[in-house]
Amino acid sequence: MRFWQKYPAVGLASARSNLAYLGEVTSRVIFLGIILYIFLRLWKVTFTQAAAQQLGGFTLEQMLWYLAVTESIMLSAPRVAQLVDEDVRTGALSVQLIRPMSYPLYRLWTTLGERLVRFLVNSAVAAAVVCLLVGPIKWSLPGLLIFVLSLPLAFALDFLGNFLVGLGAFWLEDTTGLLLIYSRVTMIMGGMLIPLELLPDAIRTAFQTLPFASMVYGPAKLFVHPDVPTLLDILARQSVAVLVFALVIAAVYRLAMRRVFANGG
Repeated sequence: MRFWQKYPAVGLASARSNLAYLGEVTSRVIFLGIILYIFLRLWKVTFTQAAAQQLGGFTLEQMLWYLAVTESIMLSAPRVAQLVDEDVRTGALSVQLIRPMSYPLYRLWTTLGERLVRFLVNSAVAAAVVCLLVGPIKWSLPGLLIFVLSLPLAFALDFLGNFLVGLGAFWLEDTTGLLLIYSRVTMIMGGMLIPLELLPDAIRTAFQTLPFASMVYGPAKLFVHPDVPTLLDILARQSVAVLVFALVIAAVYRLAMRRVFANGG
């Protein structure tokens, strides 16, 4: 099987298998609904206390839709770092390495297939909840297309960050702490809880230059405020970040493989 057939087939198989775990999907749906309801109450109080129709350029309805997208993105992330860590510690990586495919690319396509299913389910539920709470916002087909175009590189970038954390298992006894730091940094600097426009200018500028904003904040903002120049800026940032992460992972992975072969494979 050729390259352009092999890895997409892996992603498709992963997506199909993820559909079988309806219990996990249901638990995520319930959690997402509760979180969005809590955010609605908090932001209603915030808008009331501020006596404002908009905060950071977002109305209350837009703020809830923004949060619906950020939560859908974050909750759709598969357990990449934990799986890589497990492969290293159990020796399953040795079995993966003898397959006629690249281990990083195998993990990438497996993750993308799984994430697609999770994100679609989360988005559908989040949209239903927010529509019931505050109603819809203005949509357009070009606007939705702009939003969708920002997602593939955002998902790939998050995968690379998690995969890099998982590779830490070659040198660390436990990568749980490292994963916790990565996830919290992504939540805070990625603008999951509040749009970056509400932060002080210096902090907002710093956060926007980091790759985490391109994973969460960028796509969510494009959903609420679709704009071609903003899309191009986000795609450029994502592309640079993906390239940098890929180069770092290539170097770390090469060192990790030396440790595998040094210990007998």
